[in-house]
Amino acid sequence: MVYDESRDRNIPVQISYPTSEEQCGGEAPKCPVAFLSAGYGVSHAKYSFLSEQLNQLGYMVVAIGHELESDPPLSVSGDLYETRSENWSRGAKTLDFIKHNLEPAYPKYNFNDLLLIGHSNGGDISSWLANEGKDYIETVITIDHRRVPLPRNKDIGVLSIRGSDYPADDGVLPSQQESEKYGMCVKKIPKSRHNDMTDYGPAWLKDEINRTVMNYLKRMRCEGV
Repeated sequence: MVYDESRDRNIPVQISYPTSEEQCGGEAPKCPVAFLSAGYGVSHAKYSFLSEQLNQLGYMVVAIGHELESDPPLSVSGDLYETRSENWSRGAKTLDFIKHNLEPAYPKYNFNDLLLIGHSNGGDISSWLANEGKDYIETVITIDHRRVPLPRNKDIGVLSIRGSDYPADDGVLPSQQESEKYGMCVKKIPKSRHNDMTDYGPAWLKDEINRTVMNYLKRMRCEGV
């Protein structure tokens, strides 16, 4: 838990470290950091397949639980962009707090070029923060988020992995013109289901998500993703 005194909020976090942690800092460059945001109703600890992959790629991963029992439930009626904005704004504040809270304690890690990665509502939260103009976000990867438009920003690398059973709302994903202008990548995985994109999902799907993430992070472009 990390305590946010200003909001009287205990934030669940799970931190995992790079496979070769000894290579971080000192004479070597600082190691990169990823903030992993869970989907609504899914434990932040149930994306270990992603955390382990990112650890192998040299990232420290901070998996973050956004929903507490005291929070209002996620809206399921009305204009969802409007009625869920409180949830996304709160989640973005949590990510910003975690960044500034953990950074002093981990001097061997680079908190100024963050990777934000999130599934479903966690992807909405990640996109919301990325749209706020923070200068410490390098990359956003969403896994089948559906509501918040991806950032259109040449300074932020964007990959969105899409399932096959639910469409995104209008304007969430880039047009072909926007993809080319901003270098944004969209990768659809055939026969994949939204709710399977966690540790509970089939091995083939987790492997394909990991392969896509790895290929993108190694190249930072759409080719080969």
